Amino acid sequence: MKYDVCVIGGCGHVGLPLSIAFALRGKRCAIVDKDVEAMTKVRSGVMPFMEEGGEKALRDALASTNLEVHEGLDVIRQSAAVVLVVGTPIDSHLTPSFTAIDLVLDQYLPYLVEDQLIVLRSTLYPGTSERVVRWTRKKDIRVHVATCPERIAEGFALREIFELPQLVGSFSEEGLKRAIDLFAALNDDIVVLEPLEAELAKLFNNAWRYIKFAAANQFYMIASECGADFRKIHEGMTVRYPRGADLPGAGFAAGPCLFKDTMQLSALTNNQFFIGHSSMLVNEGLPQFVIKQMRNRYPLQDMTVGILGMAFKANIDDMRDSLSLKLRDLLEVEAKETICSDPFVRAEGFVDAEEAIHRSDLLVVATPHAEYKRLQLRGKPVVDIWNVLPDQVLPQEAP
Repeated sequence: MKYDVCVIGGCGHVGLPLSIAFALRGKRCAIVDKDVEAMTKVRSGVMPFMEEGGEKALRDALASTNLEVHEGLDVIRQSAAVVLVVGTPIDSHLTPSFTAIDLVLDQYLPYLVEDQLIVLRSTLYPGTSERVVRWTRKKDIRVHVATCPERIAEGFALREIFELPQLVGSFSEEGLKRAIDLFAALNDDIVVLEPLEAELAKLFNNAWRYIKFAAANQFYMIASECGADFRKIHEGMTVRYPRGADLPGAGFAAGPCLFKDTMQLSALTNNQFFIGHSSMLVNEGLPQFVIKQMRNRYPLQDMTVGILGMAFKANIDDMRDSLSLKLRDLLEVEAKETICSDPFVRAEGFVDAEEAIHRSDLLVVATPHAEYKRLQLRGKPVVDIWNVLPDQVLPQEAP
């Protein structure tokens, strides 16, 4: 085979760091993606999104000649392993959808060859790997299917790919051996699980994080309703006290994974995942709670509110499923005017932080970007759930 691995969806947040990592570790890697603009950027050595150390790593990978970007699909036939970066999202009814993965499998079927290793890398509804195996049997194509879910934090993928254990599972001994050989090039810390166990491990990890964020946010709401300072309470709970050290701070728990994966577990349990549902109600309800607190203290209908931070978490440029967007939509009903700002996200109508501060009567830190710690707010009131600006908190009474 000409290539050790082909990554389908290789220009995205999961696929591109993985492709770069393979190339840097000596694997001949081909990228296939439907995003023509992203492919053009990657081919020219430009990262299409923010990634720590990404630009240099991409240029190094291209210079090594181990990384190639292809518009044609024939490279799939020339690859010993094919990594599919396609997951199972949830639909409008909060149930898993197999449409995307079914379309990809049918689209690439003519290019799969006998005895290939097919790796499922994205988060999957439990049993999806088995479903893919049944699909290969139905299509009478003999391949080895492996489940190796990604475990990286967006923005730090290239570092974590080399640091964190790789989960590997397969339906055949040969498939398991090949998957271990492939991912051991990145990290020799391999955890072998059955495919279903690997699927559940990824979902459980994300749901556990979502639950912990919900606990912190519920505590924040209780403290706020009591007129107490949650940041001081959090300090008292966590500082030099090991049994409380894992409690996160309050803040918007959002993005394309945590909520979705928690709801996939809910679907799996016939909506009996009660702690997951409760977490969803808390986390998704935090923007409404914040607005309620603001409404009780300020005449919002007469005020311009500036939102600082639109990405779903700090120091990245990704707005997918960001609760900042939900906050914006709610404020557009409640406030006289809403202004959005983010130092990393370029979107129509967004302004820089200085303009947002200048034009706003009230500010909300919706994403805790590091550079916000240096902002001068000119004495204007600010809602700061994240504790980015500890000395400029929302006063208890309106001025």
